Amino acid sequence: MTNFTHLHTHSHYSLLDGLGKIPDILERVKNLGMTAIAITDHGNMYNVVEFYQEAKARGIKPIFGSEMYIARNGMHLKRPRLDTKPYHLTILAKNKTGFENLILLTTKSYLEGFYYKPRIDFDLLKKYREGLIILSGCQQGQVPREILNGNYERAKEEALKHQKLLGKENYYLELQDIPTSRNQKLINKKLKQIASETKIPLAATNDIHYVSPDDKEAQDILLCIQTQKTVNDDKRMSMMEDDYSIKSPEEMAKAFEDVPEAIANTQKIADMCSVELKFDLDKAKLPKFEISGGKTPDEYLRELAKKGFEEKFSNAPSEKKEKVKKQIEYELSMIKKMGFADCYLFVQDFVNFAKKKEILVGPGRGSAPGSIVSYLLNITNLDPIEYNLIFERFINPERISLPDFDIDFSDSRRDEVIKYVEKKYGVEHVCQVITFGTMAARAAVRDTGRALGFPYDFCDKIAKLIPMFTTLKDALKNIPELREIYASDPQAKKLLDFAKKLENVARHSSTHACGIVATRLNLNKHIPRQKTSQGGKEATVTQYPVRKIDDLGFMVLDLLGLRNLSILQTALLIIQKTRDKKIKLEEIPKEDKKTFKLLQNAQTTGVFQLESSGMKRYLKELKPTEFKDIVSIVALYRPGPMEWIPDYIDGKHGRKKPKYLHPKLKPILEETYGIVIFQEQVLQMARDLAGFSLGEADVLRKAVGKKIASLLQEQKQKFIDGCVKNNISKEIARQVFHFIEPFAGYGFNRAHATGYAMIAYQTAYLKAHFPTEFMASLLAANQENMDRVAIEVAECSQMGIEILPPDVNESLRDFTVIAKNGKTITHSKTIRFGLAAIKNVSNNVIEKIKEEKEKNGKYKDLDDFMKRAYTSAMNKKSIESLIKSGAMDSFGERGQMLANAEKILTFGKNHFQATANGQKDLFGTTKESSKPKLGLTKAKTADKKTKLAWEKELLGLYVSEHPLLDYQDFLQKNTTRVADINQDLVNKRVRIGGIITSIRRIMTKTNKQMAFVKVEDMTKGIEVVVFPNIYGETAGLWMEENIVIIEGKVNDRDQELKILCDSAQKLTDKTNEVRLNNIGLVPPNNKAEKTRIASAIDKHIFIKIPGNCSQKTFENLKKTLSEADSGIHKVALLIPKSNNKYEKLETKYAVEKNNKLRENLEKVLGKGTISK
Repeated sequence: MTNFTHLHTHSHYSLLDGLGKIPDILERVKNLGMTAIAITDHGNMYNVVEFYQEAKARGIKPIFGSEMYIARNGMHLKRPRLDTKPYHLTILAKNKTGFENLILLTTKSYLEGFYYKPRIDFDLLKKYREGLIILSGCQQGQVPREILNGNYERAKEEALKHQKLLGKENYYLELQDIPTSRNQKLINKKLKQIASETKIPLAATNDIHYVSPDDKEAQDILLCIQTQKTVNDDKRMSMMEDDYSIKSPEEMAKAFEDVPEAIANTQKIADMCSVELKFDLDKAKLPKFEISGGKTPDEYLRELAKKGFEEKFSNAPSEKKEKVKKQIEYELSMIKKMGFADCYLFVQDFVNFAKKKEILVGPGRGSAPGSIVSYLLNITNLDPIEYNLIFERFINPERISLPDFDIDFSDSRRDEVIKYVEKKYGVEHVCQVITFGTMAARAAVRDTGRALGFPYDFCDKIAKLIPMFTTLKDALKNIPELREIYASDPQAKKLLDFAKKLENVARHSSTHACGIVATRLNLNKHIPRQKTSQGGKEATVTQYPVRKIDDLGFMVLDLLGLRNLSILQTALLIIQKTRDKKIKLEEIPKEDKKTFKLLQNAQTTGVFQLESSGMKRYLKELKPTEFKDIVSIVALYRPGPMEWIPDYIDGKHGRKKPKYLHPKLKPILEETYGIVIFQEQVLQMARDLAGFSLGEADVLRKAVGKKIASLLQEQKQKFIDGCVKNNISKEIARQVFHFIEPFAGYGFNRAHATGYAMIAYQTAYLKAHFPTEFMASLLAANQENMDRVAIEVAECSQMGIEILPPDVNESLRDFTVIAKNGKTITHSKTIRFGLAAIKNVSNNVIEKIKEEKEKNGKYKDLDDFMKRAYTSAMNKKSIESLIKSGAMDSFGERGQMLANAEKILTFGKNHFQATANGQKDLFGTTKESSKPKLGLTKAKTADKKTKLAWEKELLGLYVSEHPLLDYQDFLQKNTTRVADINQDLVNKRVRIGGIITSIRRIMTKTNKQMAFVKVEDMTKGIEVVVFPNIYGETAGLWMEENIVIIEGKVNDRDQELKILCDSAQKLTDKTNEVRLNNIGLVPPNNKAEKTRIASAIDKHIFIKIPGNCSQKTFENLKKTLSEADSGIHKVALLIPKSNNKYEKLETKYAVEKNNKLRENLEKVLGKGTISK
């Protein structure tokens, strides 16, 4: 057998270029009898840890490398057009030193040399060349480029230069097997000649981009996704003409049979390369926390714990003090034994920094609140003894694993904490973590369909058949409709077959939401790093994802930016400003009646964890009266344990008495009414009944939760034996274990539930006591999500809080609490839109308006505003947006100002320039005679409908008034609010009323029209699907701004709630009485009423067509019907036949039956043409 190793391979981590996933690549290599392979992704080392683990598991040697980009003129030059086409070079790590140098080169290529691509140069390569083997690269390498440019001697000169730079044994000329490429044939020919003349060795590669030959088309689709082309585009980049798969050694040997040494050298290189990764906890050493006075970390930790004890427990009862002291001693001994003092000191440092800077920190997340030392160091705000939390859920002496500190910060200020840690400990020791976006099943279908040039609606329809978080394989197995279309439609089969190949391929990289790696070691030697940009923010991140960094033994901290903490923080600032009151969240009463009343009434929109419709329903039934109720409902409201919520509620209200299999279970389960809700309860049961230590009990919990059969049986036997030793019968022991099993799988971490319940309680408290300030903060946090703002504005209305449009004199950047109607701001029930909510108004314009107003007072009139607030960032679009949104209503009428927008802008600009040019008199004041006056040309006044439409356009919703206001009473009595439509209503019929805000019409395969319509009521919007049969009957109804009544079934097939329309009617009459009589939508109370309504809804207008009707008459008739008001009356034509009979012909029109319509029809067809 030929000895050969592939040395140039691109995995799917060569984003949107390589197709092969690491396990698939290695399986192919193993099946072809090869013992090693190099993966050389484009400019990165994303693959390294996964590659190493998967290769070792298969007995294959992993060779680490990268196809790097070499800047032609130096990596620090970044000139347009001149520095955008770097050379390529294949670089492999020969040993540990080479691997560390490869990491450093990769990091510098991103952090210093990035310009379109991550780039290094030969100066940097010279500095870090030790331990590297380099191949001359593909057609984009420097030597190949010189050959293609006809510069053979220059190519040879460069090759010799590279060899001298790297050493004779470390540089190879790279031959590639691309038979159809004339360029590659020329390159191979000349490289062989250079090798002959210089004795530089050759190495053969295949520039692998996919695993098997039958992956070729799928990789071509991947390239189309990258370049945003379709496969039908002849001028696009493609690799279809040749085979870039993993070829067998025999195929490669045959391709290069004239130079067998090129094959042999690949094995020689493979033998030279040997890098072992270490997976150990020694790497986890955190950055050194400096301690003065020569104290050890354990001594200083004890000192801080003692100080915390004095601050938090000095006034506690003596019994509590003793209990706390005992727990402190136990924890400190465990922390010392496991070497985790550094970890505690490091975390408390940046948490206390945040608190000193008044950055809101969460009370605790994950299992860290189980530690009393965490509480004493201010890392958490929860007393674990008060809330019955367990230390061993955080640090388990039975298994060595790093403590998992999960810390929440206000998301608007989390970056300040990260910058502090980076600055204090060094950017070479602290870094955020990368994450990869992959093509999940739905995305793979949509992306594949786009690349194949298939219609969007066809692909979208198929994608929506796939349940969220389901693979294509499982969806085809479990979804009959998808399976049927796959079997019957060749186009669908092609789409899904290619999508399966692209599924889970990496698509892009971004910054992990919360992961931070921190280490005493220099990251330059251990983890490659790069820059990412997300949401306008740039961050330095690792190139290994969280789990792989964890596998290497580094500690990954979980620092999450939580929006709800920002909402709390902003609310506290607003309260301080409006009421001159500084509230400390940790000091608010835990048994506040007003807060619990709000929770009992489920007025929890905007309350953390408690605002879903299902949660609201349970809150009304539960009627919580104490904090533990919130902890329990937060833990229970999840798939699985949700089924126990009714039992918990019945237990609380005494309707169901808990039964205990053994008396020792009562003290553990009594507070949760006999239900195992928390993982800590499982630990307590194992300890109290079977004599387990809490550490052993946590091992049992994990075994049951993960359902590992062998471990589960072992733990079961251990539990039963332990119970027997404690004088509990085997039968009872078995019953208890059987009782524990389902709960252990679903049980929730009490520490985590308590932390999040605390945030829930705090948000509820602020909403109950400071409703206007809280809602202003909530609106500000969500102002970029208009669906969310609409819900919150509706909530304000229910709370009696008025929401006003933006105003340049009263609005700040974000939503603002203002005083109105003689009330002081302390008792305000009014919120004004912020300027940042207006589309097309830039931050610079907003800041100028705000700063000038704060400095020199409110704007007196339009002249004053334009003179003082004009900035070069202000353009016609921003002026128009300010006017249309209502922000300038205090200066004049919207219609007139909008018609004069250009004139207004010019006035401001001229004044700005005149001021800048120094047009002053001798006394330093502007001459009154030279002051231009702003006079507006008369224009048509904007009517209410137009102004509301402008508000919807610029603010995302109706603010000054809602188009449905006239119908509010009727809609409340006769329709379901859109905000109340939830999973409980799926497959049930509902009636909604609202305004049409958008329409998307499509043609079906049978060439019939249907529509997807967005309908909004005063609470929320929802998509309504109008299928062809209904659309044909109501086509004239579907127009934006029409107010409609729709009946249909709630559907969630694609995990998005929508209504499948069964019937639709326009709501136009001005009084409820007329609407009730004519439209027939009052819920019927008796049979006669039902019959009357059915008759009303099924009404037709029959139009008799004269026998001598001309083509022109038909055109006029069509025009009249098209222009008629849409309504519920279907139009049918009566076409005359012989014997005075008529043929009925249905039309697509549905109209309002009124005198205007009758008059217009009789003008076209003559009197008596409308049949009764």
